[in-house]
Amino acid sequence: MVKHVVMYRLKDKSNADEMIARFNSMRGKIDVLRSLCAGKDEIKSARAYDVALICEFDSMEDLEIYASHPVHLPVKEYVHSVIEEAHSVDFIF
Repeated sequence: MVKHVVMYRLKDKSNADEMIARFNSMRGKIDVLRSLCAGKDEIKSARAYDVALICEFDSMEDLEIYASHPVHLPVKEYVHSVIEEAHSVDFIF
């Protein structure tokens, strides 16, 4: 299994709920996407990011399929329009 974790810092924190809704809209529409969890930061520490996305895939190949999937692409486009920065890690477990 592969876990895909991304943390986002938003240009405007008011976009967090819309971003999470768009992430959640992918559930059940991408067959290689085994699980998806998205949420916004609650603690608001200086080192915190605003939104996190955690997805699981069976393989790195499935992660690559997800990355270019037609359901994912408009979500990715929206995300890139509202973020200031993002950091990710993809690991096998």
